[in-house]
Amino acid sequence: MNWKAISFDWNQVRAFLATAEEGSFSGGARVLGLTQPTLGRQVAALEQDLGVLLFERFGRSLELTPSGLELLEHVRVMGDAAHRVSLAASGQSQTIEGVVRVTATNVFAVYLLPPVIEHLHEIAPKLEIDIVASNELRDRRREADIAIRHVRPVEPDLVARLVNESDGSLYASQRYLKRYGRPRSPADLTGHYFVGSSNQQEMVNYLTRLGISPARENFRFGTDCALVMWEMARQGLGMCLMATTVAARTPGMEPVFPDLAPMTFPTWLVAHRELYTSRRIRLVYDVLAEFLSNGGDAPA
Repeated sequence: MNWKAISFDWNQVRAFLATAEEGSFSGGARVLGLTQPTLGRQVAALEQDLGVLLFERFGRSLELTPSGLELLEHVRVMGDAAHRVSLAASGQSQTIEGVVRVTATNVFAVYLLPPVIEHLHEIAPKLEIDIVASNELRDRRREADIAIRHVRPVEPDLVARLVNESDGSLYASQRYLKRYGRPRSPADLTGHYFVGSSNQQEMVNYLTRLGISPARENFRFGTDCALVMWEMARQGLGMCLMATTVAARTPGMEPVFPDLAPMTFPTWLVAHRELYTSRRIRLVYDVLAEFLSNGGDAPA
């Protein structure tokens, strides 16, 4: 490692990260237990050491510059690593206990979360993980400590991090394609069927983003449960929209138009501000962040 190339102080980096996540110097100072002038000096020193402007100041509000946004992605990884080092050094991960409730869509809960739950049990065996499989935004009423969402929350008491931009596409089972044939193009949907949500217009909107314009007669099967929708498609009832990470974990499912560019959708990891004071919630949050940032691959 080229140690001489590391030209910053960790306390300065921590001050930048807290300010960026809280959205203000006062918020960053509060969560770090510093005075606002001290935190401001640390951020200014980091800007000077790196030779870049990290924040634009508009009155009392702050906005990250392009350099700040780029740095934030790397600094968050450092922050997560520092937290895990602290836990490992003190042996705290083995003593963290209690219930942490995580909500995610039923598809994510079934196909993606089991490996990360297993990993959490290995590093913190006294933790109790309760998965709330639902498409509802349940963390609003504090029915969950952590939520995995595809829309950014607007509630001021929530901490949200964009952890991934996921791909999605139109899939069909090998059984369906053998029976009905593969459409030659997105315009060639005569005689084909979709399995979608009960909100048909919502699915039409997603298909339009892929350049697909279905007709009314293409829709025959719908459900308000994404897991049921995926299973119906797996058994050959029709074509279905799904995240690439989930499709890759489902044998027998193929992209209908493999050369078509996928649509993208965000994945947000959301928690209440207790994240900063609860060791068990912070541990689960950090592990989930790493897991989702890696596209759903189990942590090492």
